[in-house]
Amino acid sequence: QVQLVESGGGLVQPGGSLRLSCAASGRTFSRYAMGWFRQAPGKEREFVASIYWSGGITSYADSVKGRFTISRDRAKITGYLYMNSMKSEDTAVYYCAAGFSMGHSKDAYDLWGQGTQVTVSS
Repeated sequence: QVQLVESGGGLVQPGGSLRLSCAASGRTFSRYAMGWFRQAPGKEREFVASIYWSGGITSYADSVKGRFTISRDRAKITGYLYMNSMKSEDTAVYYCAAGFSMGHSKDAYDLWGQGTQVTVSS
C-alpha cells in the first residue's frame, strides 16, 4: 500500500515563502495525479493545486494562482508545493493526495497524507 508523507510545514511571516513536500513510499507511483488540499479551522477541506504525474499539466485554485507552484520529481516519487507571497488566509493544515484524476474534488483522490500545519503570522 502506497503511503504519502508530507513535510515542510511551519510558521512563516506574511509575504514569506514555504515549500511543502509529499513523498510517496514504494518503488512505483501508480496514480495519475497528485493534488494539494488545505483545511482551515471550522472550514471545509478545499482544493489548492494538482499536477498530472506523467505530463506535468497543472491546475490551481484561483486563490493561490500566481503565488503557489506545484511540481513533481518522478525519480524521487515526490511532489512539491512552493508557496510564495503568503497571506494569513493561507493558514491551514495542508494535505497531499494522489488519485486517478487531477480534479478539484476530494473524491478524485483515494490516497491521502497525514497533513502538515502551515501558519502565516507575524
